[in-house]
Amino acid sequence: MLTTLTKALADANKKNYAVGAFNVNNMEICQAVIRAAEKLKSPVIIQTSEGAIAYAGIKYLKAITEVAAQTSAIPTVLHLDHGRDMNIVKDCIRLGWTGIMYDGSHLSFEKNVKNTLKVVKLAERKEIGVEGELGTIGGAEDIVSARQILYTQPEAAKEFVEKTGVDALAIAIGTSHGAYKFKGKAKLDIKLLAEIKKKVKIPLVLHGASGVPAAVVAKAQKYGAKLGKPEGVPDSQIKEAIKNGINKINTDTDLRLAFDAAVREVIATKPEVFDPRKILGPAREFIQKIVEHRIKLFGSVGRG
Repeated sequence: MLTTLTKALADANKKNYAVGAFNVNNMEICQAVIRAAEKLKSPVIIQTSEGAIAYAGIKYLKAITEVAAQTSAIPTVLHLDHGRDMNIVKDCIRLGWTGIMYDGSHLSFEKNVKNTLKVVKLAERKEIGVEGELGTIGGAEDIVSARQILYTQPEAAKEFVEKTGVDALAIAIGTSHGAYKFKGKAKLDIKLLAEIKKKVKIPLVLHGASGVPAAVVAKAQKYGAKLGKPEGVPDSQIKEAIKNGINKINTDTDLRLAFDAAVREVIATKPEVFDPRKILGPAREFIQKIVEHRIKLFGSVGRG
């Protein structure tokens, strides 16, 4: 069933767990996400980025994700991830998205506040929850990129929330987009997170938080992928982040890696197969396993 971002995160904020937000680009990925959520009885956020919308078409993605939500008893949010184009933001609000993330992190503080407030006013007419972002995380994924991390400052976060009225806030504490997040090992600033949570009582969001599991990377590389040395955020640090106030965690890279690894395996080991269902089906199954692991890590099992 469709629910709003605000409703999905309220319980997580109250009971100190996180809801998984998973980016989808096609039917198989969407099915994998909703099946994992149903199996573990967990609320879930299905995200569509501007890049996914450009690839698949906004009405196609709406139809796929809406069917997933409406045919399930699991509380499901249809969420726009990293919305920067105001026309796309308006289209998503008009077409029935139940969560909007406006990303003004690349703008000045004043301009970010001004634009985010516009989105909040547009969304509140339909009771749609809005996620804002303050600070920038590094790396690149989809159409979003940043050369350096600009950590979110507690006082600025407090001011931003008060001036915009956002329902959730994405913060920068050391994560990075994509598979190549860190030159060395991940080190999230948990102390900074705790300080921000003291100032900001609304749900906090962690972007760039994929784990980049070694087993998934190894599988992809075994069947031909050239990935170098990708690095993700360890489960132990994700748990610490949740303990100190994170209530929504985005995952995209892990799903892409799982899709790639499974498809490569079928093509490499079963060259006689040309039925798309027999190629994409295993990818859907493998992605579901990855999503199940993330849901268990986030502590949202049985919360749906």
